[in-house]
Amino acid sequence: MMTDTPLAFAQKSSCSSLRTAIRRGRVFGLLGLASFAIALSGCATVTSAEADKPALYVYSTIDALLSGAYDGELTVKHLVSKGDFGLGTYNRLDGEMLVLGGVPYHFTADGAVTVAKPDDKIPLAYVLPFRPTHRFTLAGSPTAMSLTDIEAAIDARLPNKNLFYAVDVTGQFTGITTRAIAAQTRPYRPLAELVKTQVLFPRDAATGTMVGIRSPAFSKGVSVPGWHWHFISTDRSYGGHVLAIGLVNAVASVTPSHKVDLDLPANEDFANSDQTKDRSAELHQVEKQQK
Repeated sequence: MMTDTPLAFAQKSSCSSLRTAIRRGRVFGLLGLASFAIALSGCATVTSAEADKPALYVYSTIDALLSGAYDGELTVKHLVSKGDFGLGTYNRLDGEMLVLGGVPYHFTADGAVTVAKPDDKIPLAYVLPFRPTHRFTLAGSPTAMSLTDIEAAIDARLPNKNLFYAVDVTGQFTGITTRAIAAQTRPYRPLAELVKTQVLFPRDAATGTMVGIRSPAFSKGVSVPGWHWHFISTDRSYGGHVLAIGLVNAVASVTPSHKVDLDLPANEDFANSDQTKDRSAELHQVEKQQK
């Protein structure tokens, strides 16, 4: 009866079978061990590739925030250990957050831009290790691309709409409107009410970076289905949640995420938040309203 050589056997076996064969003494001699080492190195490569896929770290849910759960236990220090790119907000709904290059920026309702402190706390955030798989140029011609145009142009280049994506769009922009909401005091009101008090920051033009998270439709309730954008100027003096923007020319860098690390708060605010109702209309109002 013919038997496979160690290398042929290794090629036909799964990684677990290979390791089992070694433990049971089915491979003998230097040649056999060398062949199995080659095969097992292939297994290690697959495992490493899987490990290299960036996971989107999500703290809390968008529906919890919409319902008024504005205090979390997550610190900025812990957040940036999970990723160097993303967005969110700060406890008491104190303005907007943007993480770029591992630096957590804080945009407040008085127009200030600062770097958050390590012990500042967060009620909602989305970050990941930014590892772009592809880049492309976006350009408005003859007029600037609107926010809707920007999103459509990027969507057209995404091969799988059922993944999460982190997108860096860096370049020249015009007709920008960002916003921030002032820190709140208890008892907290729902976000759809508070957005009426938001402070708008219009600017004719700026160079800078749009930080975007694109979430698939099935993430409703946990994330913002579709696009969620924050902006920061190159000189780090201006930014916030994007309500309107025009793109003159820019480079878009895209990082897909096949994995989500969902971390839910253990406090009473989250436990008591009403996440049973459909908050789609509230979310649209919060994300787009400019009044």
